Amino acid sequence: MNPNAARLGGLRRFAIGISLLNLFGYFYLGFEQPWLQPLVALATAYGLDLALETLDARIMRRAPRYAGGLRNLIDFLLPAHITALAVSMLLFSNDRMAPIAFGTAAAIGSKWMLRAPGRGGWKHFFNPSNFGIVLVLLLFPSVGIAPPYQFTENFVGAWHWLVPGIILLTGSFINARFSGRVPLIAAWLTAFAAQGALRVVFAGAAPLAPFVPMTGAAFLLFTMYMITDPSTTPFGRREQIAFGIATAGVYGALITTHVAFGLFFSLVTVCALRGAVLYATAARRSTAVPEHAVIAPTVPAAVQGAISSSAQVPAS
Repeated sequence: MNPNAARLGGLRRFAIGISLLNLFGYFYLGFEQPWLQPLVALATAYGLDLALETLDARIMRRAPRYAGGLRNLIDFLLPAHITALAVSMLLFSNDRMAPIAFGTAAAIGSKWMLRAPGRGGWKHFFNPSNFGIVLVLLLFPSVGIAPPYQFTENFVGAWHWLVPGIILLTGSFINARFSGRVPLIAAWLTAFAAQGALRVVFAGAAPLAPFVPMTGAAFLLFTMYMITDPSTTPFGRREQIAFGIATAGVYGALITTHVAFGLFFSLVTVCALRGAVLYATAARRSTAVPEHAVIAPTVPAAVQGAISSSAQVPAS
């Protein structure tokens, strides 16, 4: 399977899965956010992604990627669809929609504005939904993460394992078949257990407390669908292992220092470090190019247009 087919296959299945999870969550599981919340997130994500793509296509004088029929439009909007539903599902802002719209816009905007040089050109290095969630948590102190119990709130007894089991099975299939992030998952889970054991031995944590999150649906969603984002994680096996271990290490450090929402802050930290490494690697390679060679950075056209326009405005 070629990379583009694998990417589209994974996106389509992930989009279907997260859509069904949201519908099932609102109708039965016990999602506590208002019904309006996912609709606001989807409208924000669709509108902003289409607007930025249209602007970029116009500046570059090319056809928009969503052009060519309904199928192309749907495929183009798959990442925005996934990002919007993830932000909406994982944040709880009571009846306020502004933080949800802001978080979704920040997530989509990060894909266009925060890019680093890598294989095949400039690509975003922050996981979009995680970036939007972290920004909302930092700027809106009254907004929190949706309670993890909402994923199994209406189940009793052994049925509590049904949703985590489905997430585990479907996530394992998608990552093994399409994303190729099994080494990252294995490293993350192993390192997460290891940091938990170290906290028990050296930080006085209760013997089972550090391992309890691993049994929940929220942790499995993060493991199978957020930390494994193929667009913002390394390709190589060694790099994937290092990424998983680093994320677990940062999580352990944050929890030890009593920082809440450790999963989200650990991932955004490691993504930022990876972006810095990508920039440093590109800079080192550019110094090895002969002096007469000219390197033209391929930044997004929409960003180029914004820079050019601002440069033409006289200073006040």
